[in-house]
Amino acid sequence: MRNVFLFLLLIATLVMLHGCATDKQIGRHPPKVDTPLTSKPYNRKDWPHWIDADGDCQNTRQELLIATSTAPVKFKDSRRCTVIAGKWFGVYTGKIFTQASDVDIDHIVPLAHAHRHGADSWTKKRRRAFANDFDNLVVVSDKANHAKSDKAPHEWLPPRKAYWCEYGKRWKHIKHKYQLISTQQEQAALNSLAKTCR
Repeated sequence: MRNVFLFLLLIATLVMLHGCATDKQIGRHPPKVDTPLTSKPYNRKDWPHWIDADGDCQNTRQELLIATSTAPVKFKDSRRCTVIAGKWFGVYTGKIFTQASDVDIDHIVPLAHAHRHGADSWTKKRRRAFANDFDNLVVVSDKANHAKSDKAPHEWLPPRKAYWCEYGKRWKHIKHKYQLISTQQEQAALNSLAKTCR
């Protein structure tokens, strides 16, 4: 009888220790909330961006800076290829910027995110179109752009809540325009953003 008791005690101890080890393992390796939908590695070089589509020496970044500046822009030199100053409203933070070097051009739906959600098999021509599509581009502070990285709406949102409605609309528009996949977490976040439009 005593042997049976000791055996049961040993089993209970092993089960408890296994549970502790499992808890530690879960804490060390949290599950991903946005699992990549492709095994193909992402390479930014595969996405030709900031191209000079019309051959006027101004690439996509420069043309967007010119189009969105609320003041006359200043160029680096007489060739008028590179913008160095203007006046831009950072929609993610609400801050005003006058130096082009202080702003980034953000892809609302990031290139890496698109790659993981259906764009991994796109042609180079389609990737180029996506990377330079004005519908998917916005002038933001460099800090906000770095904070966002390639995150989806359920992982990151602009600090400025007044832009949440527009952000959700533009994200949804691009996803639909390019037929990209949306996860359940992403869709739930978009539904929440839609409520801010009321």
